[in-house]
Amino acid sequence: MREFYPTGKALQLLLALWLGVLIAFFTLRWDMIYLTLPIMWLFFIAVAFFKPRLDVEIERILPHDRILEGEIIEVKLKVKSKERIPSLKITEDVPEELEIIEGSKEFLLSLKKDEVREVSYKIKVRRGVHEFTRIRMSYQDPFGFFKKDREVELYDELIGVPLIEDVITPYSTKGTKITVGPLPSPRIGEGVEFHAIREYQPGDPFKIINWKATAKIGKIMSNEYESERKVDVVIVLDAGYLGAEVIDYSVRAAASLMLDCLKNGTSFGLLLSESVPLWARVDYGKRHFFRCVDLLSTAKPDKNNLIAYQVEHLIRTRFPANAQIIYISPLVSEESRKALKMMYYYGYKTIVISPDPYSALKPRSKEQELAIKILDLKRKAYLRKLSPYALIIDWDIRKPLKTAIAEVVTI
Repeated sequence: MREFYPTGKALQLLLALWLGVLIAFFTLRWDMIYLTLPIMWLFFIAVAFFKPRLDVEIERILPHDRILEGEIIEVKLKVKSKERIPSLKITEDVPEELEIIEGSKEFLLSLKKDEVREVSYKIKVRRGVHEFTRIRMSYQDPFGFFKKDREVELYDELIGVPLIEDVITPYSTKGTKITVGPLPSPRIGEGVEFHAIREYQPGDPFKIINWKATAKIGKIMSNEYESERKVDVVIVLDAGYLGAEVIDYSVRAAASLMLDCLKNGTSFGLLLSESVPLWARVDYGKRHFFRCVDLLSTAKPDKNNLIAYQVEHLIRTRFPANAQIIYISPLVSEESRKALKMMYYYGYKTIVISPDPYSALKPRSKEQELAIKILDLKRKAYLRKLSPYALIIDWDIRKPLKTAIAEVVTI
């Protein structure tokens, strides 16, 4: 907090007073001194009667700590003054990423003692973590001679979460998960789906003996069934800077797929590939879902993306065996394409959702339009070369993700 300090107007008047005294001294016109008395009285009154302590309590009220991106919310400031303040200027420290739609971040109030006032403004929320850190207060006396400033540390956090839409599950939820986990199998026992025929082993129940195969081969053969356990899903999000145009769409796709996992009772994990990768281990439930959504909200295009190295490290140390990987990447960098091949070589089933970064561009000339077409053709050639490694969904972001999945995947 700064003490009462003079304004530019006060300094100009003080200089004028000092010059008046000097002129009176050199011209021996002492009666001119009386002309300075009214101004001196104004200075005295301003200091003696208009010097508040700025004893003010301020509370910021947000409708919720998590808001969907694109939503417009009202932020309220509740102000209570413990003294009379004729003119108080309040400036809210609004994060630069947030756009003020209605109102202003500056307010001018006249407060009586113990009076409570409420002011507000409306903002449009963008995806990300937005921090409100402080509120600035400023007071100036009615004569404009002195000023006093104060900063109130008032921290609030607003998370703009990505938009979520209903999607079609682009993979089978059944699998052969043999490790013990929090999700029970829908059926108890040896399983319900036929998998193969094998030789009888001691301890096999008689009901699984395949008598036709036994008579044909001459050995006792048994049916082998596959348990209907839910697979683990790992979502890998490429946050490389070459896909900056579609990073928001990639984040929304990841959030939508996680919600689908939550509805299906499927455990899922998240790898957000930035220069410092963010990894959320495979888990299930609403709390885990919101934790992953908070991570997605922070995603930003990163120039130091080393996604292939990160994927290889986590495959060896963190990825569950037989997990279904959903890889969200525009596949425009060599590093991202290398990461996909690595998932294939380690034996993971992978489905790629590849948002087309060139579908987000609007050419301003014929030359730009031609250049975009050439780059798009080059990308599609890469996608054809990568098709043996995974099922690739080439997503034109001008259409819903649900439609793009339905055009490629039939479950």
